[in-house]
Amino acid sequence: MTTGSPIRAYPTDARPRRTQPRRSRLRTFLPLGLAAWLVLEIWLLTVVAGATSGPVVLLLLAAGFVLGAVVIKRAGRRAFQNLNEAIQRGTAPRKGGGNGLMMLGGLLLMIPGLASDAIGLLLLLPPVQKAVGGYGERKLREAAGTPGSLGDAFQQARIHRPDGKVVQGEVLRDEQ
Repeated sequence: MTTGSPIRAYPTDARPRRTQPRRSRLRTFLPLGLAAWLVLEIWLLTVVAGATSGPVVLLLLAAGFVLGAVVIKRAGRRAFQNLNEAIQRGTAPRKGGGNGLMMLGGLLLMIPGLASDAIGLLLLLPPVQKAVGGYGERKLREAAGTPGSLGDAFQQARIHRPDGKVVQGEVLRDEQ
């Protein structure tokens, strides 16, 4: 009498293999990119501090923080005003306000560092906002158009049953 799992006879090359799922490229390179970004920021701060002085660097960082806070407050106020106007008109808020990119630029200004300040200032320029916003919109449309992605998620619901089977269907709403 034996205990444990039964012995299965598999040919040596036909054994079921347990493989771990591959890590995505983002999960692989994001920590490396963040580390490189931090090294770049520290290096730039030391170069500027060596060329000028420590108080000048602190003044630059404080000015970036204050400017970023002002930009975020202004962009948030503008977005809230656009939303209120749209609600009063009974329409959808207008597109192309650039408030999200302005908020991102303000956030980058608030993060201590000179490279992030430079990118934040670039995001405040209207031509850069238009280019980055158009690129992001195209990428979102592409992602929404491919099956099994963002757009498909809103059209289909997947119900997982206790036995592990997946039932696919469409969500129908009764408008009353």
